[in-house]
Amino acid sequence: MSFFNKLLKKDMPVKSYSDFWKWFVKKEKSFFKAISEEGDVNSLFFNDLSLKLDELKEGFWFLAGMCDTDTAELILTADGDLRNIAFVEDLVNEAPEIKGWKITALKPESGFDDSNIQIGELEFSKNTLHFYSNDLGDYPDEIDITITHNGLTEEQRVDFTNGGVYLFLDNALGELNAVSIIDNLNVVNTADAQADLVPIEKLKDFLIWREKEFIEKYDGLRHSTDKDRYAALEATMESGLSLLAVVNTDLLQWDSKASHPWVAVLEMEYQGVVDNGMPDEGTYNLLSVIEDEVLAQLKDFDGYLNIGRQTADSMREVYFACTDFRKPSKVFYEIETKYSDRLKVTFDIYKDKYWQSFDRFLPR
Repeated sequence: MSFFNKLLKKDMPVKSYSDFWKWFVKKEKSFFKAISEEGDVNSLFFNDLSLKLDELKEGFWFLAGMCDTDTAELILTADGDLRNIAFVEDLVNEAPEIKGWKITALKPESGFDDSNIQIGELEFSKNTLHFYSNDLGDYPDEIDITITHNGLTEEQRVDFTNGGVYLFLDNALGELNAVSIIDNLNVVNTADAQADLVPIEKLKDFLIWREKEFIEKYDGLRHSTDKDRYAALEATMESGLSLLAVVNTDLLQWDSKASHPWVAVLEMEYQGVVDNGMPDEGTYNLLSVIEDEVLAQLKDFDGYLNIGRQTADSMREVYFACTDFRKPSKVFYEIETKYSDRLKVTFDIYKDKYWQSFDRFLPR
């Protein structure tokens, strides 16, 4: 009996958001004590929480601390990964009321006054950072920002853009705003600025204004693909393998592309191939079934436009332009999980207001 008792005492794997919160509620008093007393937080809290979140899905991150003497806060975050934001939000939405706890989805906005990142001798704060907006004539709706730092060398620029500037914006603007509003971000030394500098604390107001303009211009705009024309394209890659693509040519000429600024790409790597890297009949049929499943959930009238697909070198890619990134991430993850024993399925989501990543399909 003692063997079975030990088994029963072990935590069962969590398979749903509800399972996770039931587990958390059982542990919350010991977690609260570890945080409030500043004990061995790693062994008493972080390690267990990491394991349980990973059982749900990879890509959950977290921060924890005391809001006040009576309230601990758990911040669940996607660490800026667009593919995981929807899952973090859904997990927090299902959290029960837990006395003494505040559960938050995504890193909140802390403002520019309270954001200060120190890396070595470099400080990233409102005292060292300024910005200006770049006007792109061919792409008027893009929010293209240059941020300046007076102590940044060219050698440091790449590393400190990620570790300093992005982290600063993550804190100052909040995680969701930092990853979803700005289209392009460049960082230079103040001496290399190409326009008048604006105090960094005015960036939020500037972004709110630009986002408001964008929404007023494009909100609710849809495109019906029922009567669109498609083209089949064929090319030979440098490796000698064939590349086949089917694309919606009417969509690629559409003058309101920016209304669907999020590009979602489903990538399916297959094993069943013929000599030129194309799928064999069984694999082709499976890819078609999966594509039909995705199309049944991502409809044009809901804001999800199927641009087309490309097949080459044992890989099928299916392309969508979307008004939002949340639903595609859920649909694609469902496909990834469902077919993991038959295909290697991955996906990517990124912002591309003018669909420049599809320019390769346009006639030269």
